[in-house]
Amino acid sequence: MKKDKSTSDDELRTEYKRSDFKKLERGKYYDRVKESSNVVVLDDEIAAIFPNSAAVNRALHTLVEVARKTPGLTRRSSRRAKTARR
Repeated sequence: MKKDKSTSDDELRTEYKRSDFKKLERGKYYDRVKESSNVVVLDDEIAAIFPNSAAVNRALHTLVEVARKTPGLTRRSSRRAKTARR
């Protein structure tokens, strides 16, 4: 047996009253969710290269390993080293 669709979907049922509900607040938990979220949006060109998040994580881990093994990439050069080259 099919239900009668005489009322629209956005109206309350007869057993409920608007006064039974609190006033809704849009974005009430927005700041809390934003703080706990760790979403990174990639540029379209970059996203096209990586098929999924695992591939992005592998690439970033590899980049971190290379940076740690190469001392010149992780530390700022000193002024003394610049003058010695001249």
